[in-house]
Amino acid sequence: MQKDLLRRRISKSIPDTLVLLQHTPVFTLGRKGSMDNLLVGPEELCCKGIAVHQADRGGDITYHGPGQLVAYPILDLGQHGRDILLVISMYEEVIIRLLAGYGIEGQRIPGCPGVWVGSEKISSVGIGISNWVTYHGFSININTDLEPFSYIYPCGIRDRGITSLSRALGREVDEKDFEERLARAFGEVFRLDTGKFFTPF
Repeated sequence: MQKDLLRRRISKSIPDTLVLLQHTPVFTLGRKGSMDNLLVGPEELCCKGIAVHQADRGGDITYHGPGQLVAYPILDLGQHGRDILLVISMYEEVIIRLLAGYGIEGQRIPGCPGVWVGSEKISSVGIGISNWVTYHGFSININTDLEPFSYIYPCGIRDRGITSLSRALGREVDEKDFEERLARAFGEVFRLDTGKFFTPF
């Protein structure tokens, strides 16, 4: 579906589109990812019901699963500066603004794309670009079970932890409300009309 949207955006038959969804448990490995950062074998993965897939995006290995919101922005960078580092920074800005709405301070760490709460990562970024149109994007842990992150070195990082919004707040978060807040924040940062680009799944 994502590749179809990408082709349609390249041909300019659709506007910029934001797809928001949750995956079933899966480890995805980016273009430069290393299987050395996966710490469990096939049998254990099978028992835990976690798949492994190669992904056509930047970054190393990460986990996606229930309680985590994944955003796939299909954006024509011809309308957003044609600057890859800028668009990554704008994705991070969306998350930082979103967290601020919950009273949580999100931070950037130089050289480590994503958003952090203290020394723990709450949001990962990994994008793909074709003909200056983006695909893949970012994820943020809302009510995510964090145990699967202990089966990998997330994003290849060995000396920092992973957190979720529910853990930071000490309570479960309304995921539908969070999704709507994210769409609004994305529209603000990229100056897009939420009603015209937001595609929930």
